[in-house]
Amino acid sequence: MAEDSSTSLSPPPIDPLNAGAASPSDRSVTALQPVAPVKLPVRRRWLLRRLLTVVHQLLGLLAGGLVAYVRHRPSEWRQRRSQWPIRLAATLAERRLDPKLVNLPFAAQLRHRLERLGPTYIKLGQILAVREDMLPHAITDELKKLFDQASIVSFSIIHASIEAELGRPLSELFRQIEEQPLGSASLAQVHRATTRSGQAVVIKVLKPGVREVVLVDLRLLGWLGAVLEPFMPQYEIVAIIEEFRSYTARELDLTLEADNGDIFAAQFQDSPAIVFPIMYRELSTGSVLTMEFLNGFKPGAPATFALAESERLQMVHLGAQAILRMLYQHGFFHADLHAGNLLILPGPPLRVGFIDLGMVGRFEEQTRRRLLYYYHALVNGDIEKAAQHLCEIARPGPGGSDPAGFRRSVVELSQRFLLRAARGEFSVARLILESMRLGGRHRMYFRVDLVLMVKALVTFEGVGRMVDPNLDVVAVSRVHIGRIFREQFRLTRLRRELWRNGPELLDLAGRLPELLVQSGHRLESSTTSFSAQPPLAGLRGAIVVAACILGGVLLLQSHAWLAGGGLLLAGWWIYWRGD
Repeated sequence: MAEDSSTSLSPPPIDPLNAGAASPSDRSVTALQPVAPVKLPVRRRWLLRRLLTVVHQLLGLLAGGLVAYVRHRPSEWRQRRSQWPIRLAATLAERRLDPKLVNLPFAAQLRHRLERLGPTYIKLGQILAVREDMLPHAITDELKKLFDQASIVSFSIIHASIEAELGRPLSELFRQIEEQPLGSASLAQVHRATTRSGQAVVIKVLKPGVREVVLVDLRLLGWLGAVLEPFMPQYEIVAIIEEFRSYTARELDLTLEADNGDIFAAQFQDSPAIVFPIMYRELSTGSVLTMEFLNGFKPGAPATFALAESERLQMVHLGAQAILRMLYQHGFFHADLHAGNLLILPGPPLRVGFIDLGMVGRFEEQTRRRLLYYYHALVNGDIEKAAQHLCEIARPGPGGSDPAGFRRSVVELSQRFLLRAARGEFSVARLILESMRLGGRHRMYFRVDLVLMVKALVTFEGVGRMVDPNLDVVAVSRVHIGRIFREQFRLTRLRRELWRNGPELLDLAGRLPELLVQSGHRLESSTTSFSAQPPLAGLRGAIVVAACILGGVLLLQSHAWLAGGGLLLAGWWIYWRGD
């Protein structure tokens, strides 16, 4: 008996996500009708039904994978007697599988089953699609199809949701709202509207019931990851699921997206040509977000090529400035960057706009600095230093990591990429991604924020070459990363950091004599021991500390700022060149 595709296609019997849903091809809008409130089943019963649905699809995927494996083995392998148990299992599984899926490759089966499981698993597939550092190309390429537009919820449902959230009739909130959505994703839907005061806005609305379904699914995913981790430790399934749960939970609260927009606007207030939509808090809740409509066109549209060459070059530099500043100056960046989330706003003056700010990445200060040094070294051709910084960013995985082997492999890969640069084939983003892919071989792993960073760089390169086919990515990157690098070491910024960390510096200054004595003893003992650590490493560290503390104290004195800055730079130089 074949797998029941109708059962696997639908979620648990009472599923709020299916209320009022329409396929993308059905664009007609029904008349406004009152919508009865959705009643959820008892949570435990719902959780159990959802668990059974997930297990059903997972077992179907494993059986389909077995069938695909046997089919793609060479004929001589299938004819061996020793393989008859596997062939028998595949034959029995094939009879039970959905005929619509059984003949598809494993990657396609995975995509279809994620689609059947609904919005949470579609989002999971989208995250997996960018993990090219860990997953085979066949799987990531197939999962990228999940970025296509999702099914549309009828406007009557959206109408009722907005009124319920904002507590007033729609006619009192907006002068006009378009029933045809601008876009529909797995979690939310977007409509264009005009406020009562005449501002053009877009309204982003969470689809009915999506929050409840996703929260249940996130709990189930945690259990699933714990079960699968021992069988596939090299993929670090638990870590990937935890990162995914964190990102997805934040996307369920549209108030956080409004916060993201305000943060981006504040960080780029000195660059009026880089625009983020204004958030209308009085017309927003956790499930409804009203924001400014940016009237522009996407890169690659016919209007792009109507711009003068100088204007297109200006757009490239604005995009590079924005993305590199997000990543390496602020450590707070748009984590869902693609050409559809970028807009060219016609002038004068010409501007570049960013939309769909629900998914953001964050780097803590130490990681941000390491990434800045890494990218700066990379675009300036210092591959040894770039490999060093990348190794410091990576996280050793289970089963024995090999940092030294990883570093050597990254250097060799970078050398090959630099040879291609002479032929105009160099891609900084591709080099970073391939370097991260090498990490899996040496059990050195990178968190999802770093992979999303590469996605942002891929967007910068792709959109840049779309606007200017002759774009020199390295030259443009060098200009903007050099500016960020110099900003990192401006004396005003160093003074601010020293003042902020004043108590810790004073405490360290009081212990400086003790540190110097300990370093001297370590230096003496190193002459009679066979320590693997360089004998001057401890003394060098103490000298760096001493130079930085004394430099900081002098820098805070207005009459000695030059001497203080010189000592700080000397300490930094000793640290930088000490390896």
